[in-house]
Amino acid sequence: MPKKRKYISQKNDHKLQEIGRLILRFMNENSTKIYNYKQIADGIDHKNPRQRELVIQALHKLQADERIKETEKGKYIVNLNIKGTLTGTIDFNQSGNAYVSVEGLEDDIFIHSKNVKDALQGDKVLIVTYTYKGKKLEGSVLEVLERTRTEFVGTLQVVTHKDFGFVVCDKKTINTDIFIPKGKFGGAEDGDKVVVKMTEWKPGDKNPEGEIIQVLGAPGEHETEIHSILAEYGLPYEFPEEVERDADKIDRSINDEEVAKRWDMRGITTFTIDPKDAKDFDDALSIKKLENGNWEIGVHIADVSHYVVPGTILDDEAYQRATSIYLVDRVVPMLPEVLSNDVCSLRPNEDKFTFSAVFELNDDAKIHKQWFGRTVIHSDRRFSYEEAQERIETKQGDLQEEINVLDRLAKIMRAERIRNGAITFDRSEVRFNLDEKNEPVGVYFKISKDSNHLIEEFMLLANKKVSEFVSLNKRGEISQNTFIYRIHDDPDPAKLESLRDFVSTFGYKMDLANTKKVAESLNRLLHDVKGKGEENMIETLAMRSMSKAVYSTEPIGHYGLGFDFYSHFTSPIRRYPDLIAHRLLQHYLDGGKSPNKAELEEKAKHCSSMERLAADAERDSIKYMQVKFMEKHLGETFNGVISGVAEFGFWVEIPENGAEGLIKLRDLVDDSYTYDSKTHAVYGSRHGKRYQLGDNVQIKVVKANLIQKQLDFKIVD
Repeated sequence: MPKKRKYISQKNDHKLQEIGRLILRFMNENSTKIYNYKQIADGIDHKNPRQRELVIQALHKLQADERIKETEKGKYIVNLNIKGTLTGTIDFNQSGNAYVSVEGLEDDIFIHSKNVKDALQGDKVLIVTYTYKGKKLEGSVLEVLERTRTEFVGTLQVVTHKDFGFVVCDKKTINTDIFIPKGKFGGAEDGDKVVVKMTEWKPGDKNPEGEIIQVLGAPGEHETEIHSILAEYGLPYEFPEEVERDADKIDRSINDEEVAKRWDMRGITTFTIDPKDAKDFDDALSIKKLENGNWEIGVHIADVSHYVVPGTILDDEAYQRATSIYLVDRVVPMLPEVLSNDVCSLRPNEDKFTFSAVFELNDDAKIHKQWFGRTVIHSDRRFSYEEAQERIETKQGDLQEEINVLDRLAKIMRAERIRNGAITFDRSEVRFNLDEKNEPVGVYFKISKDSNHLIEEFMLLANKKVSEFVSLNKRGEISQNTFIYRIHDDPDPAKLESLRDFVSTFGYKMDLANTKKVAESLNRLLHDVKGKGEENMIETLAMRSMSKAVYSTEPIGHYGLGFDFYSHFTSPIRRYPDLIAHRLLQHYLDGGKSPNKAELEEKAKHCSSMERLAADAERDSIKYMQVKFMEKHLGETFNGVISGVAEFGFWVEIPENGAEGLIKLRDLVDDSYTYDSKTHAVYGSRHGKRYQLGDNVQIKVVKANLIQKQLDFKIVD
């Protein structure tokens, strides 16, 4: 008998815990509201006398556990200062559910869509955690502590015969439509795509209120959608007039007084190698055979810091932008075009001011001497990558000898870099052939060849050596000079172990004993999967195991390149950190003392943040153009590869054009499928059918949504 009484007691305790969780879920829908026990019982649908008695018991238990507070007899409110609350950043998925990442916690905390309250994508939130039905830790949002954004892109829907409307947002960064009252339409009409500013979200209200601050145009039109992508990330698409005026006033003369302060290298063979459609040439190479048989190689970078001076509105605008944005049909430059495409651009047959890293290399690519400083150059020729590649392959054409010397030296440096631990991800990038109306008429892939690697190696050399010059003294000891570094942390060990375990099922081995072994294993893995069916999947997983490269004042090294010190120095026309590096290098060359580190760290964080936004916008513009391209192929069947798997479905990429579409699990009617995160697969519960990352499948294109930039596919048996 005693055992039975104990069993009943445990069962009752479990029942009270379940009711307690229901109560917290209900009260967290409005965590600032005070409820009496009847309202709570009604809210969780516990209405008969026995159920209400259990509600009272559960309320007492929650109060004892400090999960709720009794404000006065019989009235309760959520205790926002309870144990079990955490602060983190919320990230939504396409299903409306979310995860909160908390600093110091390895796993993100799952938040069901019913419990996200008024949180939006990227917000800093306070959550309460609990274990629901014995599963993994879950949470509910108690309060939004800090909004990451208040402006959104969407389509205005005016309510017929009413003086108000709603903006339906393009992205699932906001879980509800925004209410627009009379007088806040900003000139927009029904169906217009707009930018809306959220002005308030009152407790208990289903919808936030907002006002329209910009009308973008008709949905689906090319210009509207491109401007929508920029607006979505808060990125500009034109310069303020005063910035353009400031740029137009710049003295662009190559005057003798300034030339006298520089190393005049105009008589040395110099040329640029860039994409065929490039207009901003920010780097050039010079080459000269020395009497001792060595090579003098100059890496010449546009001297933007000569023209863009701190404290000017031109510099402020460049800092705010922090980077140029490369969309499918245009470049949104960091600097006005008069600078980026004219004054600073190292165009052929023009004298230009440059900041240079000049190296004396022997035939084995070993450095004998190096020099850093300001120069003046004259580019003899502008090559496209294709033209330079032709000279490498055929050994014919103007300047073929110089290009082939550089190519040979670059290959030696690349091989040594890989031996020293650099990882060689060499993924192709999708590009579009556009007609005069910016309609995609074809797709091709940008693949790196020898000419690309040539430029890459000499830019890496300059970036590395500038960083070492500032960071190390003549004895090779760390100098403590403040600098802006490009850092890349070691991969997450847990992700590497997961990758090792997964690739072992395909017969590949990885050695994770130390940093060098990991790099060697990754390079061998990437080499071994080339041309195999699992290539795309394993490359994707290997990329995901890597950390993100960012800017910082802490020189922790660059794991992917295998460098202890590395900075961005070679693209100041399009990256603000390079401009900072130029200014700091000149400051140290002039004998200056180390500047304030905290101030520079703030700038580094801002540049990293803007780089992420620009990358997201660039990715969205590619998705938009892919959807536009695939609109012409609705109903057609393609062979595809599963490129991503999630709890609500999986993505399939069409290798011939890079287009990616979603297959929702709910549309797979032959079985009930469950997601397994460890194997990156979904499994059918009845027939055991599996769809796994990397699998080849045949699909039909069933929907192309330009507004959402989303393709929907259907599996073809």
